[in-house]
Amino acid sequence: MRYLTAGESHGETLCLIAEGLPSGLALDIDKINRDLARRMSGYGRGGRMSIENDKAHFVAGVRSGLTTGAPIAVLIANRDSENWTDYMRPFGEAAAGRQVTHVRPGHADFVGCVKYGHTDARNVLERASARSTATVVALGAICRTLLENVGVRIGSHVTGIGGVMSNRKRYGADELIKTADKSEVRCMDGAVGAKMKARIDKAKADGDTLGGSVEIVISGLPAAIGSYISPERRLDAILSGAFMGVQAVKAVEIGDYEGGTKSGSDCLDEIYADEGGGVKRMTNRACGIEGGMSNGEDVVIRAVIKPIPTLANGVKTVDITSGESVSAASERSDVCAVPAAAVVLESVAARVIADELMRVTGGDTMEEIKASTVRLREKAKALPLKRQ
Repeated sequence: MRYLTAGESHGETLCLIAEGLPSGLALDIDKINRDLARRMSGYGRGGRMSIENDKAHFVAGVRSGLTTGAPIAVLIANRDSENWTDYMRPFGEAAAGRQVTHVRPGHADFVGCVKYGHTDARNVLERASARSTATVVALGAICRTLLENVGVRIGSHVTGIGGVMSNRKRYGADELIKTADKSEVRCMDGAVGAKMKARIDKAKADGDTLGGSVEIVISGLPAAIGSYISPERRLDAILSGAFMGVQAVKAVEIGDYEGGTKSGSDCLDEIYADEGGGVKRMTNRACGIEGGMSNGEDVVIRAVIKPIPTLANGVKTVDITSGESVSAASERSDVCAVPAAAVVLESVAARVIADELMRVTGGDTMEEIKASTVRLREKAKALPLKRQ
């Protein structure tokens, strides 16, 4: 699967083109739009979320609710662009008043200007903005539909915000899908969720921002997705790289290794023969991936989200056109976007897993992928193994 996104934070629209999805995949536009709404929710979001009402507008690749196998094109309008027309016009001189020369530390502003030769960081931050993750979620919703057709589900929850941590209880994707969204911070522990909200309120009062941690769980994934053959084909490498491509993600962990502090006996998952054929593991400390491949257990991925570096009180920087010391530009932003980041990372996981599943199963139609997935599941139950 290949995909490309385009669009700026305050431009007219965001765009997605995805090629390589099978024909015959039934899409539900309401479910896709619900995921877009989930990305916009969460305690601690900023004023932009009260303006936008993201809806996916399909313009190619889908007919009568079914994918055709052709490239899919989706547009997501930026409602706030109406207030930015004079500043973001593609042709003609942009109106004065929205230029950014007081570059913000922690963002792409300064280095982006150096790389692309800009003297106005507006050209950088409009594309570097996490607003672009709306297209990521749209593609993830499509891929999630494909995965649900073959019995794979993906859920997420927030495990920490600003140092307020939930317990390390292990959840399956189905439980997360059913429960996490009932909390404004997407925390599975109500008491801890209340403390997270209070921590966000304090940060807002202080003019500060908060990061945190999230956990993504993939249930029902067949064994043997990914490969040990080459580093770039390892499933954990692909997932980790994709997660790190999301704005503000600064660490990814797969496996209960606690920073390398545990001994080998505390990290292994012993194997036993299942009565129904195949193998099972007594634990899931590897979090579903062994040797770069899925092993049939839940895949569990944890990610750390840094605090948004745009502060209401401003921080010290320089004006890139004069070299003078100034306060950084204060763009509208969130106090805490951790709950939204969990939804985005669900979508990233869905895209990666759908792509890797299709790589293994092949097929140009949804029916072919379903049949191949059934055969893949049966292979893992064929004990004793025989030479292929």
